[in-house]
Amino acid sequence: MNSKRWTKLLLLLAAFALFAAACGDDGDSDATETAETEAPAATTEAMVEEEPMAEEMSMTPGEGVSVTMGRADWSTGYFQAELYRQLLQELGYTVSDPAELELGPNNAYIAMAEGQMDFWANSWYPGHLAWLAGELPDGSLVGDHLTVVGEEMIAGGLQGFLVTKSFADEYGVYTMDALNSNAEALAAFDETDPVPDNGIADIFGCPESWTCDNIITNQILFSGWDNIEQVIAGYDAMFIQAVASANEGVPMVAYTWTPSAYITELRPGDNVYWMGVDDILDDSNPSGIEGGEEHSQRGADGTGGFAAIGPDQCPSAADNADGLCPIGWVAADILVTANNDFLDANPAAAALLEAVKLSVVEVSLANVSQGEGAAPGDLATDWIANNRATVDAWLDAARAAA
Repeated sequence: MNSKRWTKLLLLLAAFALFAAACGDDGDSDATETAETEAPAATTEAMVEEEPMAEEMSMTPGEGVSVTMGRADWSTGYFQAELYRQLLQELGYTVSDPAELELGPNNAYIAMAEGQMDFWANSWYPGHLAWLAGELPDGSLVGDHLTVVGEEMIAGGLQGFLVTKSFADEYGVYTMDALNSNAEALAAFDETDPVPDNGIADIFGCPESWTCDNIITNQILFSGWDNIEQVIAGYDAMFIQAVASANEGVPMVAYTWTPSAYITELRPGDNVYWMGVDDILDDSNPSGIEGGEEHSQRGADGTGGFAAIGPDQCPSAADNADGLCPIGWVAADILVTANNDFLDANPAAAALLEAVKLSVVEVSLANVSQGEGAAPGDLATDWIANNRATVDAWLDAARAAA
């Protein structure tokens, strides 16, 4: 392994050691152990003749069944899509290439609800709950036709805003609210941001239809950040600009997330900090967007929006008595969503989707390799080979449900 890749892996492992408490991820992707069974007691010949023969479990219960799956149009979800595809293929299903149906969530949930796509592995909840509230032409809701399945990565999606470290230190702006209210910092930011000299701080946000773009719009309105606007454009192009700015000490703020390889380039505590947010977005939906009530970042128990990240990576954590970073976003559950009819007709597939659990760290490491040119399909194949016992337990559970 070359030194550059080793450095990236160390950065990821160090970052996720800090993020684990915030994300609720224990890094354990092992399947639930199956209970041992005792050998049956000896039976008489007569009893054996009277008992019906046990039906042999099919190793390929999906044989003859075609599955149409898709993937999200963000590259950090490609690995999971390929992994699920190959697992279903081991059960005998004929599965479409997810790259052939690459969609944003605005179209993906409708496609699944209408039966054009059977499932995907790229849902981010609670943010994506807004798409389930959409209405179809027949008057039913999108969510009436879909089920959220399994525990792919519970609380696996840490997300928030990153700011150039040197800029934040120079002006003492460690929260989005401080940036919005500091005239001197705003003037310096505006000189070199994506839309310079317009009097406001233009931050790198999300592509249109990713849901995070709508959430950021609601955050800006809810918090009264009158001097901040987000740039809505292609993410990777924005990210390249953000990295260049952070490395050169140029002011910038960018939204990002994990699992991804992004935090190996925008490195909290090194060239950037996590920005704090004074007021965590509730369900008031100030933008009035359809389903925007689901954009709340406070979590089901009202305590979301904070992360166990110390002041070395999130300086605003030092202002909280509990030492938590007011990151402003709830850690998202990354999960499978599937069409109800597909699940009902394919109990083996449903059981597999229910069984799979992935490690945030391992998915992030796959993203690092993908960024270095590895194909998602090859990465999934290697992961399956390296986790054969876990995979076989998942597949056995699926076969038993058929």
